[in-house]
Amino acid sequence: MLKNKISLEIVDRVPFANGYEFGTTGPYEKLKGWAHFAVDPKGNSQKSVVDIDKAALNEEGLVEFSAEFLMLLPINPDKGNERLFFDWGNRGNVRALQFFNDAPHSNDPITADDAGNGYLMRRGYSFVWGAWQGDILPGDGRVTMKIPVATEKGSPITGIVHQEFIPGSPTACFALSGRAATRSHPTVSRDTAQALLTKRRYAEGERITIPEEDWEYAQVISGAGVSGETTRGSSETAILPSDEFIHLHGGFQPGWIYDLIYEARDPLIMGLGHIAVRDLVGFLKYGNKDSQGNHNPVKIKKAFGWGRSQTGRCIRDFIYRGFNCDSGGRQVFDGLLPHVSGAGRMWLNHRFANAVSMAGQQYEDHFIYADRFPFSYAECEDHLTGKTDAILTRPDTDPLVMHSQTATEYWQRRGSLVHTDTRGNDLPQPETVRIYLWASSQHSSSPIDSAPEKGICTNYSNIVTTSMIFRAMLDAMDAWSTNGKQPPDSQIPTRKDGTLISYEEWRAQFPDIPANMVPTEPASLKLLDFGPGEDEGILSFPPQIIDNDGYTILVPSSDEDGNDVPGIRAPMVQAPMGTYVGWNIRARGHGYGATYEFNGSYIPFPDSPEERVFTHDPRSSVLERYKTSDEYIAAIKAACERLVADGLMIEEDISQALITASNWGRPRHVTRLPENTSKEKTMF
Repeated sequence: MLKNKISLEIVDRVPFANGYEFGTTGPYEKLKGWAHFAVDPKGNSQKSVVDIDKAALNEEGLVEFSAEFLMLLPINPDKGNERLFFDWGNRGNVRALQFFNDAPHSNDPITADDAGNGYLMRRGYSFVWGAWQGDILPGDGRVTMKIPVATEKGSPITGIVHQEFIPGSPTACFALSGRAATRSHPTVSRDTAQALLTKRRYAEGERITIPEEDWEYAQVISGAGVSGETTRGSSETAILPSDEFIHLHGGFQPGWIYDLIYEARDPLIMGLGHIAVRDLVGFLKYGNKDSQGNHNPVKIKKAFGWGRSQTGRCIRDFIYRGFNCDSGGRQVFDGLLPHVSGAGRMWLNHRFANAVSMAGQQYEDHFIYADRFPFSYAECEDHLTGKTDAILTRPDTDPLVMHSQTATEYWQRRGSLVHTDTRGNDLPQPETVRIYLWASSQHSSSPIDSAPEKGICTNYSNIVTTSMIFRAMLDAMDAWSTNGKQPPDSQIPTRKDGTLISYEEWRAQFPDIPANMVPTEPASLKLLDFGPGEDEGILSFPPQIIDNDGYTILVPSSDEDGNDVPGIRAPMVQAPMGTYVGWNIRARGHGYGATYEFNGSYIPFPDSPEERVFTHDPRSSVLERYKTSDEYIAAIKAACERLVADGLMIEEDISQALITASNWGRPRHVTRLPENTSKEKTMF
């Protein structure tokens, strides 16, 4: 058996935050570079990677690949907490500093502002951000990988690929991957007669075939002076034949769902992304020197990992496929915190995988291979197939898990299946798992002091701020892993207590708010058959629908205001200024009436009793809830103190919550509360 290798190439090493002293940890430094891997394709620890047997080998018989990384490390490692925090970069982007440190987004953090509130640094974490998605293209500081293309003894591998496009604004051209920042699977032939392009108005609507002469494989290039025999267009634009782009004559219509099925070539061996994370973190945790004799740059005893949305799904897939066990049989991550993944895993360890896909919602991203049984960490039977399985099946190396999700995941990402069986019955979870619903919040938490917007939706976006829960969760995970201190119990809706309910039950509960549309249903999940090669990672498109009714999807119950009853209620939910839900409705011209991606809604309460009566709004008005701004701030403070007492918020975050409440009182687009009981008093 050949031995896997890793070497770290550090290309940049500079002070972070101008040498700012982060509490007792002191200053940090930033390291950027490449992790170079070489693995045995026949080794038990990676032979499950699809097509690894079809990669080129070096002279030692190993498969080589590389991944970029960024590290923020205490300059004096003895002052750190000997904990590694790994950020699974979402589509190549740093995300953890935004959500744990309340920092602005940056893929090249260097200043004190980029450290935000400094939470991770003040705690002493060694922060590591590493690439795992092999089809990310360079740009905007995204971390990328260099991974091999699978071939059949040097000859190209081909296969049928499906891609969906939903334009939000008029456009004539898409990358075949659906995203300009992601590598596309090149078409075998530019003959459009060899492919099928359709459009439909709604997900279940009739598919209209677009004639082959109305589109082409081509890219629209903008810029003066573009010319050449193989191009068409004006002096400002050109249309160039391309194997990786689609151009529709007359343009794609906003809000329509377009599907392309075509024959592609040259699949990347995407499953190596799991190996990159496993071997990088495993080396940082256990290694002394790399294969080139370079010293391990970190000093740690525990490793924690976090990812949100796409990378939350990646974490669940990483665990399920056994990659939390390194090639030496050791546990890699002590604890993992997947956030807003819903019940999904990844379309990654497959031939022609499209890892950038957003899984599937009611209106978007259909036939995506992401939401597949098993959905839960606990073992259960799939009543549609008879299979029995679980995400956690390796007790010797499985990590502790804190799975968190917002209201959006119950409506758009089948979140109930995380803690029910496939028929919707409560499913007790292992003792090593906690699951938390962040009640009445949306998929992407609102940054502090941001104003709500509508975009292409009918309602304002959900403004509930939840970052304080991230910090409490990480503190709890560290205590759980380090000394066995039990974290807060799971906070989820259940069938037993009547807080996990059917859509019909929810519709009867939800208040009849004037001029407000509600979803027609949560996103369903059909049982699909991806062909005889599915278990080997080779999928057939389009898949066959085996069971149209599919799995049972349930949602959290509502109170009289329409806010979620179960789960962790952030301060803004405990002291609400409106109804906060995990869904939002597409506006006219954009799939009107369907739910939109991962957006939640903020539906303001009536300002006054007079407005409530006049509009026939069943919800109490703001002035009936809080007579003054001081009353509102006091309600926020009381909510914070309850969360701190329950271990769901850390005490230092109370001050920021009160500052936010003082600055807002009420979001900027509506009347604010008076400073005292006189309604004529100047509004703050």
